[in-house]
Amino acid sequence: MTATLTELDALVADKVIDARGAACPGPLLEAKKGMGTVPVGSVIELWSTDPVTKSDIGAWSAKVGHEFLGTVTADGYDRVLVRRGK
Repeated sequence: MTATLTELDALVADKVIDARGAACPGPLLEAKKGMGTVPVGSVIELWSTDPVTKSDIGAWSAKVGHEFLGTVTADGYDRVLVRRGK
């Protein structure tokens, strides 16, 4: 499933993780920690100012079985959305 930017922007996450200001690998570690706190099928939204986060989260999601939904550019940071797969 590939969501459009409008669909992603309208998506309400089950958990929001604010990792703005953290450098790699901080946002990825926060995402891993946060993912463990939500049930399978839930969506986490990671806020990050680190430009590498988008590719890191995408690669991690594919590796461990989560669904990388995409990113939305917000005011000075990225909103990275992932659905828990297992």
